[in-house]
Parts: sequence; structure tokens; C-alpha cells
Amino acid sequence: MSTERIYLDWNATAKLLPEARATLLEGLDLAGNPSSVHREGRAARAAIEKARRQVAELVGADAAHVVFTSGATEAANSVLTPDFRMGRSPVRLGGLYVSAIEHPAVHEGGRFPADMRTEIPVSADGVVRLDALEDLLRKHDADAGLPMVAIMLANSETGILQPVADAAKIVHAHGGLLVVDAVQAVGRIPVSLEALEADFLIISAHKIGGPKGAGALVSRGETLMPAPLIRGGGHEKGHRSGTENIPGIAGFGAAARFAANGLSERNARIAALRDRLEAGMRAAAPDVIIHGESGDRVPNTTAFTLPGLKAETGQIAFDLEGIALSAGSACSSGKVGESHVLKAMGRDPRLGALRISLGWDTSDDDIDRAIAAFAKIAGRRKQTGAAA
Repeated sequence: MSTERIYLDWNATAKLLPEARATLLEGLDLAGNPSSVHREGRAARAAIEKARRQVAELVGADAAHVVFTSGATEAANSVLTPDFRMGRSPVRLGGLYVSAIEHPAVHEGGRFPADMRTEIPVSADGVVRLDALEDLLRKHDADAGLPMVAIMLANSETGILQPVADAAKIVHAHGGLLVVDAVQAVGRIPVSLEALEADFLIISAHKIGGPKGAGALVSRGETLMPAPLIRGGGHEKGHRSGTENIPGIAGFGAAARFAANGLSERNARIAALRDRLEAGMRAAAPDVIIHGESGDRVPNTTAFTLPGLKAETGQIAFDLEGIALSAGSACSSGKVGESHVLKAMGRDPRLGALRISLGWDTSDDDIDRAIAAFAKIAGRRKQTGAAA
């Protein structure tokens, strides 16, 4: 059996695609400032606009409505604000309603003060409760301003898909705006801004095989936009100042193009690998809890709990077996703490959960080795109880 390490943490960061690497390197050689009008500046601008079109095509949006950022966290903090503009006129939003299972970048509410934030509960299956959303918006004080709702498309820990299109109908019926964190969904399932009826999408380059340090806020239009988070030279049509990260953005575009092509074939292969992984885990430890297995999930994600095995202990054990995976969401910090997602689902957050996520180069051998490692760790747990 191979002694090479296995990477099964694609939801934290996908491996850099060869196409994205090549385009990134080309971007490093572009000397011009994209705001300059000389030939070198125009070449840099052309690289950015090509990437803008590629990212827009990935999510079925208008390229003019893609604002590049340093990543999803910045995009979230840009759009989650009570201060909007309609043209040059200020518009005040009256409150933020955010699902209980959002990534911390969204869950913490961006620029909304704490007294303007309300949490939307989820079911035991980890799906946002639309009845609760309806009730909250019915009680919203319209005189305070429009409501904003933030619901992710795919949960970062469990992979569970959310009924975003149904939520959009409720939100718009109450005159609100819907922000969708699509970071874990883009490149794993088809995503259409129009089909979701979202007002804003948040996406990230490094989740789809692009470089770290690039992301985007995608809107359905430009009539109503958030007040800029970063002000200065008026770049990105005034929505995000600062000289653009040409290599990162160009690599983002290349990754978006890859993600948009051959998606159904990749999904079928990856879903089959995940199903075989979960069957092997179940055979080795019948008491394993696979979170969200009865619902709709992105095809690459398995979140599980082994009773008696702490998440941090399990993560270290797998690492010693040569396998990289996450304990819950690995995007916010390097520490392993209680899962707010499990807590929202009504489960004991102290149990923790491990997350295996697959990607474009995950192989059958990787799955065989992961099952073998899981069986070894589960057996050691039963024999010694040392991890309890």
C-alpha cells in the first residue's frame, strides 16, 4: 500500500488546478496596473475582465455584476451591512436574519450591530426552517428598513443543501434581500444566481481549485448595492477600492472555467466514491453517525461522529495514518472547538464531528486507505477507550 499522504480536506482548500497555476503565473508577469491606459495596463485589465466573465458564467450571472474581493470573508463583510446605496442615495436596512448554521464569516453578521441580528433556527437534519423564517419576517419592523436574510447554499461542515430558492420567495414577498454563501456549493453542484433568485452570492477561488486570496461578491443587479467596505481609488466600479490582485483573479477565472466544464461527470464519480467510503465506514463501525446522510448534500462531503472519539483526537489519529481531514469547518481558525452547526441541529456539540471532503483527483485507492484507517481507529477506540 502507498505511503504517500492522502488529502481529503477539499472543503477547507481545494488543490490548485494546473490550469489555475499556469494562469496565475502568467498573471505574475503582467507588469501593468489595470487602471493604467497604456498597453501594459490594458493587458492587465484584459486578464481581469476575462476572469470576470469566467466567474460570471460559472454562476449564471452578468459579468458586470461580479465584484472581486480578497476572498469570501471580505465579500461577506462587504454585503452584510445596514448601509446600502441606490445610486447615490443612501438606503438603510432594518435588520439581518442569519441561519444558525452559517459559516462564522456570515454568522457573525458583518457590519450589522448585534442588536440588529436575529438567528433563524434549523431542523434536526440541519435544514433551515422556512416556517421560522416566514414568522420572523412577518414580525419585522418595516419602518426600520428592509430586512436582509443570509442563508448558505451548502453547509461547510455537513454539506447539507439548503432550500434557498424557496427561501428567496419568502424573503422577496416581504421586500427583503437574500444573501447566499455559495462557497461550498460552487463547483460541486450547478449554481444559477437566477434560479436561486438570490440577490447576492458569495464565492471563493481556493474552494474550486483557484489560488488563495481571491473571491467575489456577485449581485443580480447594480441598482441597490452595499456601501463599500474598502474605500479609496474607486476600483471595481467603486464597490471595492484597491489595485486588483491580477494573478489571483486570473487564476480564479481559470478555476471557474474548469469547474463549469464536466461538472456532472465529476459529480457522479465523486458521489460514488463518497457512497463507497460511507458504506465502508458503516461496515467497520456500525455506530458511526453520518450527519445529514438522509438529506440532500453536495456529493463530496461526509461529516461523521464516532461515539467515544473526540474530534481533535480523531483528526490527529487520521493525520498519523497519513490522511488529512478536518474537524468540522477548518476555515475560521486552527483550533478545534464545539460545533455551532451540531448545536443548531440539536446534537451534543461536545462530540464534535470529523469531515472528509473529496476533490477532482481523489482516487479509489484514497478511499480504500481512508476506510482502512477508519477501521483501525474505530477498533482502537473500542479496545482501549483511550479517546473517550
